[in-house]
Amino acid sequence: MNARSILQDKGFCVRSTSPDATVLEALQSMDEYKVGALMVVENDLLIGVISERHCARKVMLKELSSKSTLVSEVMAREPVQVGPEASLEECMAVMGKHRVRHVPVTEEGKVLGVISSNDLLNLA
Repeated sequence: MNARSILQDKGFCVRSTSPDATVLEALQSMDEYKVGALMVVENDLLIGVISERHCARKVMLKELSSKSTLVSEVMAREPVQVGPEASLEECMAVMGKHRVRHVPVTEEGKVLGVISSNDLLNLA
């Protein structure tokens, strides 16, 4: 089993936002889509990831305004990612090593989909 086969089973849907969106807009999208992270995409290329954790630690704890703080100010730049041929074990190792719950699956900088820790737990 590899990243591509996991995405084939769950779907290749990518929930994303713009780096120019506000954190509040990103949180509203996460709530609407029932996800814990969004891919930050510009010109069809992955440039970052914003998660609920980023919002809590980089906005709320610093008492910034989610209405005026931009996604680009708090997102993870150069996010960890895997290719479509990455094995299940490689995906788990990346998540564990980098302490992330969402790993984008990319090919030539474009996001094919996202594998979450829940996806991997459901396979066990």
